Amino acid sequence: MLSVRSLIAFILRLRRRHFSDSSFVLVISFFVGIFTACAGLLLKWLIAQIEQLLTHGFSVTDANWLYLVYPVVGIFLTMLFIRYIVHDDISHGVTKILFAIARKQSRIKKHNTWSSVVASAITIGFGGSVGAEAPIVLTGSAIGSTLGQVCRMEGKYMMLLVGCGAAGAVAGIFKAPIAGLVFVIEVLMIDLTMTSLLPLLVSSVTAAGLTFAVMGTNPIFEFHLQNAFSVDRIPAYLALGISCGFASLYFTRTMNMLEGMFRRLGGIYRKFFVGAVMLSLLIYLFPSLYGEGYDLITLLLNGTGQEDWNTAMDRSLFYGSDHLLIYLFLIIIFKVFASTATNGGGGCGGIFAPSLFLGCICGFIFCRCWNTYGILGIDISERNFAMLGMCGLMSGVMHAPLTGIFLIAELTGGYALFMPLMIVSVASYLIIKSFEPHSIYAMRLAQRGELLTHHTDRSILTLMSMDSVIQHYDQVLYPDMNLGNVAAQVSNSKNHVFPVVNKQMQFVGAVYLDDIRHLIFRTELYRDFVVSQLMKQPEARLSVNDSMDVVVSVFDRTGAWTLPVIDADGVFVGFIRKSSVLAVYRQVLADFSND
Repeated sequence: MLSVRSLIAFILRLRRRHFSDSSFVLVISFFVGIFTACAGLLLKWLIAQIEQLLTHGFSVTDANWLYLVYPVVGIFLTMLFIRYIVHDDISHGVTKILFAIARKQSRIKKHNTWSSVVASAITIGFGGSVGAEAPIVLTGSAIGSTLGQVCRMEGKYMMLLVGCGAAGAVAGIFKAPIAGLVFVIEVLMIDLTMTSLLPLLVSSVTAAGLTFAVMGTNPIFEFHLQNAFSVDRIPAYLALGISCGFASLYFTRTMNMLEGMFRRLGGIYRKFFVGAVMLSLLIYLFPSLYGEGYDLITLLLNGTGQEDWNTAMDRSLFYGSDHLLIYLFLIIIFKVFASTATNGGGGCGGIFAPSLFLGCICGFIFCRCWNTYGILGIDISERNFAMLGMCGLMSGVMHAPLTGIFLIAELTGGYALFMPLMIVSVASYLIIKSFEPHSIYAMRLAQRGELLTHHTDRSILTLMSMDSVIQHYDQVLYPDMNLGNVAAQVSNSKNHVFPVVNKQMQFVGAVYLDDIRHLIFRTELYRDFVVSQLMKQPEARLSVNDSMDVVVSVFDRTGAWTLPVIDADGVFVGFIRKSSVLAVYRQVLADFSND
């Protein structure tokens, strides 16, 4: 029986003999699609089994006290799993993918091929108010990255395989192959060329096809069109898009504020206590916050009247009341608290499902208010606007209008409302874009200058690393060394600039060959000058933590050709030459652009 190592060696030999890199990446993308779809199917099955096991006997007419217990148990088990088995942070899955593309040569840790599946299944199955989609996107990208590493693919193909994994994950878990492709372009910001188009399509179609074969071809959410698109409803579509834009802004900023609060709490058990208490209380009061919330979405999309819609308050303290809109409005307010408490307390999940969940409720409330007050004398459909609201929230929160359009159309089969989907999506995106330049996924990386974008120059600088351009020195000068010592070091070096450090190796200045050239051949002066008299201060100093964008900006501002790099304690690390930056830039650009 072949060992794994022998099988890998055989595959590599086969690749070298019969495939070019661009052809072989198509083969890998096919397997990425299969493995990613299997992971998505497994995750959905695990969540459904755990949720069914825990809640099948709950009373419809009364509040259920176990809602206070299950989320706490789920977060605690997930926290222990991550802390003692995974030994790594697996939250913020899409942000981790963006960071891996920008800073890790698209290399994602191998445990992410399975750890997010287990952690999110426990979290969501026990009631965590988050989605399974972001964890499965990280899983898919990790599968693509791992296969790329095993097959020793080059950097640009590694990036592409990470994108294939993400595309396959979205396509498989949502049964939405077009949305999978568009998601990679909009959110992961991988530029679309003929080289990247085919592998992404292969992974998306393969993952969606396998999911169709297992689960059937019906959309995730059943949807029946009530009123087709008409021009007189365009004001309502625009108003809904604007409302979704502001709701997206509330969701984004409140989540950032709450995540900051959890970071300041310190220890994991303190975070767990605060998150668990917050989540369990919210789910006890609003059982619709339990898990992904897809049951409520299905209800709002397919309810036929007030009696149907009132069942949204089943299993809660609100059962039997006539205050459905108040109940739903409170859910909009507190959903972000529940989602952040889930992840902040130690759980694992994403914001895909919360975005769809909130969008559906926003669209429904908007429609009921519009019809109640008879705005413009036009009646609109609750079903249609619940679906359009899903598109608006997703487009706003993720800063991805095309993903929102195609995903909702494929999720619901609502292709007849393509024009309204476009109107709502664009309006929502324009509103939040005017307040927040980056999506909830990208803003953390953008603040650190680590975000890969469609701006080619910035993307190239993001892909470059400081280590690739720093020139390290084995020998240094000290302030009390005489000119004779300097001449001896210069004679054995090809450098034109020499660092001067103190006894703690902290940088204090530099000696430039051009400044001492007229002295080093006069041996009678060797004892008359010391380094402290010969050194100069450079035009600027760079930090080892600076991004390449900052490095280039400093070179442009100062006009310098060589600048020192120091660490946080002022210790000398090396020099960066402008010529080295330009050489590496050109190489990365060639790799990045080569089709």
